[in-house]
This record gives sequence, C-alpha cells and structure tokens, in this order.
Amino acid sequence: MYLEIVSPEATLFSGEVDSVAVPGVNGEFQMLNNHAPIISLLKEGVVKIHTHTQTHLEFNDLDGKIVPHADDDKILTVQINSGTIEMKDNKVIVLAD
Repeated sequence: MYLEIVSPEATLFSGEVDSVAVPGVNGEFQMLNNHAPIISLLKEGVVKIHTHTQTHLEFNDLDGKIVPHADDDKILTVQINSGTIEMKDNKVIVLAD
C-alpha cells in the first residue's frame, strides 16, 4: 500500500508500506493492504509507519519529525497534533498538523 504524509510545510513521507497505525479520535487504529475505504479525523498522537525495509524509504525529515522506533528499525514514528486520513484503493493520505 502507498502512504503519503503531508504537513503544511512539506510532504514528510511518501512510499510503499506494510501498514500504518494512526491516533483516531475514537482510538488508535491500523490499516493494512486492501483495507476498506475510510476517512477519519486524527487527534494528537503518534503515526506508526511499518515499512518493508529501511533502504527504500523516501521521506523529508524536517526538524527530526520522523524517527525510527526504538525497538524495530522497520517502524518509523511521526508525532502529530491533529489531522485527517483517507484510504482508498490502497493509497493512504494523512494530512497532518
């Protein structure tokens, strides 16, 4: 599945991922390949990006916003204040503040 994380400043991340977990307003949820279409609001929290490998990643790490997870180098995390997520046809777009 393809993931894009966009902030007002820039596109923070774009690339193929295994899954993404986000802080929804009603609790954290995760999306895998072929997830049903969804649009949801996000609250303050951490977006967890589960990648295939570290070598294929393309992201714009502005001021250290995207960091590797302490226990697994295939997981990246992004702290957000709020946002919106849409998933459709195996493409996930996160508009993050």
